[in-house]
Amino acid sequence: MSNATLILILVVTTALAFDFTNGFHDTANAMATSIATGALKPKTAVALSAILNLIGAFLSVEVALTVTNAVIKIQDKSGAPKPEFTANGGSALLMILLAGLVGAIVWNLFTWLLGLPSSSSHALLGGMVGATMAGVGLEGVKWVGDDSAKLDGVVGKVVLPALFAPLVAAIVASVGVWLVHKATLGVASRFTDSGFKWGQIGSASLVSLAHGTNDAQKTMGIITLALIGSGDWTDTKAIPFWVKLSAASAIALGTWLGGWRIIRMLGKGVVDIAPVQGMAAQSSAAATILASSQLGFALSTTHVATGSVVGSGLPRIGGSSVRWGVVGRMVAGWLITLPAAGFTAAVMVWISKLFGNGVLGAVIVMAILIGFSTYMWFRSRHNAVGHHNVNDDWEPGAKTATPSATDNVSVK
Repeated sequence: MSNATLILILVVTTALAFDFTNGFHDTANAMATSIATGALKPKTAVALSAILNLIGAFLSVEVALTVTNAVIKIQDKSGAPKPEFTANGGSALLMILLAGLVGAIVWNLFTWLLGLPSSSSHALLGGMVGATMAGVGLEGVKWVGDDSAKLDGVVGKVVLPALFAPLVAAIVASVGVWLVHKATLGVASRFTDSGFKWGQIGSASLVSLAHGTNDAQKTMGIITLALIGSGDWTDTKAIPFWVKLSAASAIALGTWLGGWRIIRMLGKGVVDIAPVQGMAAQSSAAATILASSQLGFALSTTHVATGSVVGSGLPRIGGSSVRWGVVGRMVAGWLITLPAAGFTAAVMVWISKLFGNGVLGAVIVMAILIGFSTYMWFRSRHNAVGHHNVNDDWEPGAKTATPSATDNVSVK
């Protein structure tokens, strides 16, 4: 077995590990509000989300192709892979991908420990950009596309959607809550709350399906890129079936595990959410994510889901209001995700270069990842969050609102 093949195996394994962390990191995007309102029991919610993530991963490949083609310039103008990426069995490209994945996983685990719903997508893409810059320089990153009339490259497919998607989702959710409230004004709350909880189940299922169509495919794109670099795959417009199946399975398994710390933050920390708000938030998130998936935007489902929850709290139903301090910490995490993951990945590239950029460097980078992951897991045990306490009051002892769809609305 050649050195390049060993590195390829490490890259594929690490990519699936990232997919696994993506699953439990982003379970909250679909199920946090349904769990918070009692529409679904915690274990039922994560199991349902896992199944739908698995199905959603097979519905589209547009985002996977974006990751394969729109981040790293692996081809020259003729369409042939660049020599610097394919030399020695593609070891240079493989080390860049490995380092980028490590940077993404490290950031995912760190923010999970803090309970911050940061973007796994931006962690991955930031890691890839940072590793590429450290490996081959600024010119290795595809910042913009070849056609200026099309949204392409890191700016068009990643940065611009990151700026606009959460704002769109927040506006849609806010308007949706207000309209639904007005439509049901005067209807007995026991009927509307029950109906909205059923609606939450449907909308949460749609978000899970949408999450699979977007996030699982990012790992598919990375593995396909690794296969192209190693010469085991040549089609930049298709994804091998085994790659689809393994990535879908990894994200589903991670989702089933449940990222309870982040579920608690998004479900209880942002706003004391009512069923009508939960349904509106999830519906607007699902619509935004599905539309972006079809357009091939490597969207942050976390940004969209969080924006939707914030938007649902703007029409203050039953006195519930957005906790802007919590939101501020989340936004701060969003702003440093790309550079933090990118810097970590760059450090991993430099470390691998110290050891010849070969198998030894790859093994040392993997050892660093395993050590950090183990430390984060042990740290999480000091203040464990699980299905048993995920719905505890955010502020113990405080009087929390128990809003219904028929309470008065005041819009600030």
